Amino acid sequence: MSARPRLLFISPRFLFPMDEGGKIRTSNILRQMKGGAFHITLASPAPAPDAHAGEITGVCDRFLSWPMPRPTPLTKTLAAPARLPISVATDRSATGRAVVARALAERPDVTVADFPHAGVLLPESIGAASVMFTHNIEAEIYERHAAVARFPQRLVWQNEVRKMRRYEADTLRRFDVVIAVSARDGVGLRNQYGLERIELIDTGVDLDFYPFSPPPTEPVLVFSGAMDSRSNIDGIEFLLGDVWPLIGRARADARAILVGRNPPPRLVAKAQGLPWRFTGFVDDIRPHIVAAQVSAIPLRVGSGTRIKAFEAMALGRPVVSTTLGVEGLAITPGEHFLAADTAADFAAAILRLFDDAALRAHLAHAARARLEERFSWTHVARQFEAICLRAMQFHK
Repeated sequence: MSARPRLLFISPRFLFPMDEGGKIRTSNILRQMKGGAFHITLASPAPAPDAHAGEITGVCDRFLSWPMPRPTPLTKTLAAPARLPISVATDRSATGRAVVARALAERPDVTVADFPHAGVLLPESIGAASVMFTHNIEAEIYERHAAVARFPQRLVWQNEVRKMRRYEADTLRRFDVVIAVSARDGVGLRNQYGLERIELIDTGVDLDFYPFSPPPTEPVLVFSGAMDSRSNIDGIEFLLGDVWPLIGRARADARAILVGRNPPPRLVAKAQGLPWRFTGFVDDIRPHIVAAQVSAIPLRVGSGTRIKAFEAMALGRPVVSTTLGVEGLAITPGEHFLAADTAADFAAAILRLFDDAALRAHLAHAARARLEERFSWTHVARQFEAICLRAMQFHK
């Protein structure tokens, strides 16, 4: 056994493939931390004992797993009346709790929970120094869904808001330290839940994996993200229904590429006849992003920070985003990206970039320089590691 202090990292999600922002953030932080201050044990569900074995080896020294829960529409419906939010209830696993209990019995020096959902896998008293890694404010996501939903779905979201706010408050208060991914989230968590010890980390990007290249000349728009995410679905509906008609009337040659797993059939059908291409799951998003002239982040729902913004910027693609889409990121509108929140403004910003090569180049180079200045995953992992070391001292 290593003489280094032992870190137990508990995730309610299997980290691979890295096709969601939370998976990307967690995997890159662990990869950069491995071999550093801690001996890392990762505990998470897995689709099979040997799934993604090489990638797992790259992020931890030891891996513990249990069968991955596979919620169905029926299990989600049955969970709706329960006290727990549906998304949390479907992460419960008796086998997972037993695996985590055995790992805790080995008395790790610090235990990290990835997302508040991991709370259902942990006992009420954790014992060791404990850190909660929040990638966003969960209740805020639900509140924003409720704000844009129509009746009667709005009532469902409002009920989930109440359950998530209660669950998030109770869970976060069990930990010695809570990590937030932006100063904005830190303030929100402190104000909403009265948390005393909140630490901040930056959002990062792999600058070597996402090399800079100039945008092409054709008017092509790209969006990347898991297409089975409710937040992304809402954003695509906004882009398809409200923004694209304005773009299509002004630029008949404009095209759109939608990159991400499991696009809803109804959205694919709605886009029939338009110059839209849904890729579905891809092993590598980079070729699809660099094929575009502009990256769009039309999100109206969500919380935390969106890694997709930094990925596009690293590759040299100017970004048009709603305020929420780049929320919590230390970048400046007009200097590193164009901000737009209404359909008319969003379409106008995209059309402006389609028509102005000098503006595209300015935003692309300024954004890449900003990332190189501060936002590598190596830098973020050192922040995370230092927080875990401080948590050990704080708990004594």
